[in-house]
Amino acid sequence: MSTITAAITAVGAYVPDFVLSNEVLEQMVDTNDEWITTRTGIKERRLLKESGKGTSFLAIKAAQNLLEKNNIDPLEIDLIIMATATPDMPVASTGVYVASQIGAVNAFAFDLSAACSSFLYGMSTAAAYIQSGSYKKVMLSGADKMSSIIDYTDRATCIIFGDGAGAVLFEPNTEGLGLQDEFLRSDGIGREYLKIDAGGSILPASKDTVENGQHFVFQDGKTVFKYAVSGMADVSEKIMQRNNLTHDDINWLVAHQANRRIIDATAQRMGLDESKVLINIQRYGNTTSATLPLLLSDFEHQLKKGDNLIFAAFGGGFTWGAIYLKWAYNKQ
Repeated sequence: MSTITAAITAVGAYVPDFVLSNEVLEQMVDTNDEWITTRTGIKERRLLKESGKGTSFLAIKAAQNLLEKNNIDPLEIDLIIMATATPDMPVASTGVYVASQIGAVNAFAFDLSAACSSFLYGMSTAAAYIQSGSYKKVMLSGADKMSSIIDYTDRATCIIFGDGAGAVLFEPNTEGLGLQDEFLRSDGIGREYLKIDAGGSILPASKDTVENGQHFVFQDGKTVFKYAVSGMADVSEKIMQRNNLTHDDINWLVAHQANRRIIDATAQRMGLDESKVLINIQRYGNTTSATLPLLLSDFEHQLKKGDNLIFAAFGGGFTWGAIYLKWAYNKQ
């Protein structure tokens, strides 16, 4: 009997129309295009501006894009995993709503939250369901409306984040393609360096927490940068060593798009030429759970069956890791 692996067989994506450029940010906070570009690599980001629309709207659009492009019947979907740090609301699962809205009424769904590593952890989870043999089509969605938790008077965070969504479909594979290995890590030391103070069970929402701006993202940029550079580079190198891969064996680095310098440092540790590194941070900024699937969508036509991809991410908490995956199809 052939071993079942979990392969990505389809990709979809969505970003809002509104573009927040560095030039516009110059009018909002004390910053400038050169400063932002030099330190982050970001030129613009997309924001969902329409009132009453949240992360589910982005995720639904990305899922519909995947289904329509690949002529997939939503009734065939067994499971939807919603990777997000910005659910529509507390308690009620955003993924469940997304499944219903796209017509995946035969699927069960749930949310998975691990900050910027949510999609990476979701890949591991989706693959496990497929490899169990019980599920044939698992959709993994990564979506975040980061603009809903950003203070646009805080130049430390408002220059970084954007809104967006991506989705991939995992299916069984017997050719040895798909997810090959994973190395996932976490460390609670990061709890104080990247967080939202209020709105959780420790500090519930109140008039004071709103007035004090405690529902916005706080980031100790220097500390997070230090941990992210070493963390992403370490796990990427580790997964190469575990699988006897050299830089010549790797076709593409699919890295979380948080900061261009972090991506470059990871590629350098892996010995990869810049031509093997997928980059779109200049267009979208850090879309948190959506960065990895947005990369796959933007570069889908360049990915070839059998290509070796290394995924890497780092997020608040801290959470981080790397996944080694063999690409399963050629896009016509």
